[in-house]
Amino acid sequence: MSAPHIWIATNHGAIGGGEVMLLQIAEALRELGREVTVVAPSHPPALAEAARAKGLDVVVLGADDRASWMLALRRWRRRHREGILWCNGLVPAAATAGQPNRIVHLHQYATGKKAILARIARMRALMTVVPSQHFAGTVPGSFVLLNWTGAFEPTSRHHVPGEPFVVGYLGRLGTDKGVHVLTDAVGELDRRMPGGVRLRLAGESRFVNPRAAQVVERALTEIEPLIDRVGWVPPQELFDAIDVLVAPSVAPEPFGLVAAEAMSAGVPVIVSDAGGLPEVVGTENGRILPAGDGRALVEEIAALMQPGAEAGVVEQQERWAQRFSPAAGRERVAALIALADRAPSRARR
Repeated sequence: MSAPHIWIATNHGAIGGGEVMLLQIAEALRELGREVTVVAPSHPPALAEAARAKGLDVVVLGADDRASWMLALRRWRRRHREGILWCNGLVPAAATAGQPNRIVHLHQYATGKKAILARIARMRALMTVVPSQHFAGTVPGSFVLLNWTGAFEPTSRHHVPGEPFVVGYLGRLGTDKGVHVLTDAVGELDRRMPGGVRLRLAGESRFVNPRAAQVVERALTEIEPLIDRVGWVPPQELFDAIDVLVAPSVAPEPFGLVAAEAMSAGVPVIVSDAGGLPEVVGTENGRILPAGDGRALVEEIAALMQPGAEAGVVEQQERWAQRFSPAAGRERVAALIALADRAPSRARR
């Protein structure tokens, strides 16, 4: 008997971290010889277009908002019950709640009302998948599928003594990401070493609560002369222009994809201990600081500014290759889907 077809339903039509993983999972499944189709809404079209650009089979359902997407997906699944539906996010999982032969893949912590919705969404699912051990501790009975990244070119950046040390950030500009903590640290470093540090800020306030965005903007304004705002840029472009990447989140992170990407490129990484970030960099060679501790961040960046302080970068690249490379991701997907192939009878009880 042939292996079941796998349909991967997206959380929405835009492309965020979860959708990047959707595309990588779909490619991994294809490389494993599985028949895979991406199911996406017509609006926004970014995810569907990106999937087609990678040569993936795509089904587009007419929908222009979350409610219409959920309704369209539920109706579609009722007509297409064959194969396994991989629900890449809470939205498709909730839309198809109670239906069998589903993998529920959660990328964001579910709290408050969303926690109740997540429990409903998991009903009759083959399995629930999460991206880190920390996340798994909040979802009983879940399986861990660590995220992974594509390979990046080794950074071309070579810091020249006497030039500013460039601190990099890539992500949403929200308080949960600790951007205000980072700006305070950069301001303190400039007071200690005038002209010795700059902040290269890649990202925008997209998907950020307006009040949180205002808090961050005020913090950025305080050190505006020290900031180079570059908006959303390809990670490689940022890595080639910075001396260290900082992921200073104060709220638990489900994983920490940007940190893994920087490790691939050989960029030193500093992370907070929020959620799954320590699992990415590792405790042996990782630079892990208490979340929200601006003083510790100042000292860690200052230490990295010293000659020869980039020790551990090679070990971080090796960790990426072993745990977060496409080959490592493909192996984990193969193991996970093998479990799912044997699970349908349990989901129908």
